[in-house]
Amino acid sequence: MSNPAEATKDEAAIPYRGEQPYGMVDDLVVPGALDLDDDEKFWVPQSKDVCFKPLVLSVSQGYFVNILKVRKSGILSRHRHAGPVHAMVLRGRWHYLEHDWWVEQGGYAFEPPGDIHTLEIPDDVEEMCTLFHVTGAYIYVDPDGNPTGAEDVFTKIANAREHYERVGLGAGYVDRFIK
Repeated sequence: MSNPAEATKDEAAIPYRGEQPYGMVDDLVVPGALDLDDDEKFWVPQSKDVCFKPLVLSVSQGYFVNILKVRKSGILSRHRHAGPVHAMVLRGRWHYLEHDWWVEQGGYAFEPPGDIHTLEIPDDVEEMCTLFHVTGAYIYVDPDGNPTGAEDVFTKIANAREHYERVGLGAGYVDRFIK
């Protein structure tokens, strides 16, 4: 195998000529993914003041990536994660009642599988937007850890299909995010 650093400039600029691996899914590109103020029809409501914008909904690997937008302060939810979660705050700040850290705009948080926590947005935050990469489900729980509900890639798809149909984009609009 030759060293890629030794390739000539002309050779380096040649696209790959072979076939891609069998069964590989197409790439996904979402224009305006970080536009937090785009048309509301692209944001799927979860409740009166909470919505999400899907970026990828991976049914084959059981994860989803979305931007969560919250337009209220106070307690959002108490939940347990079945898999790891990565979070990048794009606007505002939040924390978990069970931990002493805060994550603010531009900050990143990793949440390990099994962690149970209660998300709080402080009174001085008018809007919180966070990009979440969630693997597996999150299970809503009561203060003693008893399950009260769950959300995963499949519930996200169902909610998005219903919303996009209602706002005139068509239920199939969500298919562009499914991998």
